[in-house]
Amino acid sequence: MFNLFVLLTERLGIIMLLAFILVNMHFFRNLLEKRTLKSQVWLTIIFSLFVIMANLTGVEISSSKEVVTPLIITGLPQSDSIANTRILVITTAGITGGPYVGMLVGLVGGLHRVVFGGFSDYFYIISSVLIGYFVGACGDKVKGSKLYPSTIWVAILAFVAELIQMAFIFAFHGLGLIKLIFMPMVLLNTIGSTLFIEILKTYLSNERQLKAVQTKDVLELTNKTLPYFRNGLDVNSATHVCQIIKKYTNFDAVGLTDRVNVLAHVGAGEDHHISGEPVLTDLSKTVIATGKEKLAYSKAEIGCPKVDCPLESAVVFPLRVNNETIGALKLYFCAGRHMTVVEENLVRGLAMIFSGQMAIGIAQEQTSLLNEAEIKALQVQINPHFFFNAINTIGALMRVDVEKAHQALMQLSVFFRSSLQSGQEKEVTLAQEKRHVNAYMSIEKIRFPDKFTLDYRVSVPENTLLPSFCLQIFVENAVRHAFKGRKTDNWITVELKQLNDNQLSIRVSDNGNGIDPAILKKLGKKPVTESKGSGTALYNLNKRLQGLYGTSSQLQISTSPAGTTFKTVIPIKYEVHKQS
Repeated sequence: MFNLFVLLTERLGIIMLLAFILVNMHFFRNLLEKRTLKSQVWLTIIFSLFVIMANLTGVEISSSKEVVTPLIITGLPQSDSIANTRILVITTAGITGGPYVGMLVGLVGGLHRVVFGGFSDYFYIISSVLIGYFVGACGDKVKGSKLYPSTIWVAILAFVAELIQMAFIFAFHGLGLIKLIFMPMVLLNTIGSTLFIEILKTYLSNERQLKAVQTKDVLELTNKTLPYFRNGLDVNSATHVCQIIKKYTNFDAVGLTDRVNVLAHVGAGEDHHISGEPVLTDLSKTVIATGKEKLAYSKAEIGCPKVDCPLESAVVFPLRVNNETIGALKLYFCAGRHMTVVEENLVRGLAMIFSGQMAIGIAQEQTSLLNEAEIKALQVQINPHFFFNAINTIGALMRVDVEKAHQALMQLSVFFRSSLQSGQEKEVTLAQEKRHVNAYMSIEKIRFPDKFTLDYRVSVPENTLLPSFCLQIFVENAVRHAFKGRKTDNWITVELKQLNDNQLSIRVSDNGNGIDPAILKKLGKKPVTESKGSGTALYNLNKRLQGLYGTSSQLQISTSPAGTTFKTVIPIKYEVHKQS
């Protein structure tokens, strides 16, 4: 028995080594995050290969109960048996992939065992399938909302799986074989299954913690760079931005460019990548020309004409405003190392946020030049307020739910993009305005789960034109002021319908607490300081409505303790796509 224990321990080591190699593969880790049909198919294939290997590397036991130790078992006499780690693999397959993956892997393992065993002992097919389904189903039940069951439950499931196998062996081979293999196989396969799942859980947990730390740094970085982007990106502000980025990341050099020149370059290579001079590297020129991100892992791919340039790997992301590339964010290493997936995703998110921040600065400059004071004032109010609230929300989520924080960060970038597209136009399509509102509400719902319900009742096409920020102002006003003291059953209804051939009715209603009569008299007619800012947005919108469409389109507000309705009627117009 002791010799068998030592030999099975060696086989267990092989499986653990393969598990460690497997979990370091990004492709395999992706299969574990969400249980889809595609992931289950791939997990079945991967664990089927494992279970076949477990059979081939087993320990042969002769009919006289002697241990035979070939390196690889290519065939097994019908009179002999085999001790292996097959049940370990089936158990881990069921826990990671669910009952159907466990059952299919069990079927493959059982069939393979019967085939190379000379087509004897058919009970291994039944036992392996039964164990795979049982472990998968029980694992799903006891894990709750977690990705995997707790360590103690994994050990219990693995132990019970081996007991089921031993019961089948006892029924078909008697007590003699059980005496030899029971302790080594039950003990080692239980320990092995537990270790296998712990390796997966530890690695995934560490990856999530790394995401949390890096996302926190990006949020801090974004917060610190916001003032420079909002004031417009020139050589001076770009230098400050690059210094901040380098401080909060592990890159050896950071650069920012416009379409032609280097705005700033901080770190290695700054002796020849000089602010104000033309972009040198072929990599950056390609990104600016195509608008597509590029990664490089050698000097040749970077294409710097300076022979002794220390930069050996890079990632360059385009900075885009209104679907036009206006520059590039460049991050370099002095060694030809590959970026991790976490680094790549976070830098991509960073470039999206920077694009939004740059667009805010550009929009403010353009609105100032165009003397559109209402839109500028609106942007000054909405974007910083919403941005810093969102930053605080994402920062808090880092402690409890990294995935939700990542989703909120992506929604924030969507909000910036749609905000800037709207902010540079007097009118936008219904589709654009809804995208803007939905991004805003997505983050508000993360902040306050189940507090708000937004309902659209729209009977006009998506290309119908609306005043920019129109729906956003109404919805945000309701979110911020209509439901004070209420945590649930808060409804906001957006209704758009055509009144006749040339009129569009826009109504946004809530079932909130109503508006104070003293504030109602001023609302829309002048800024209202008592309402902490909402009066300014409504005042600006009302002025824009009258400026665009005449006094007949001014805001109409009705309120009661049962809720408030904002209404305006404007000429109905549609976006016309020009043919080139």
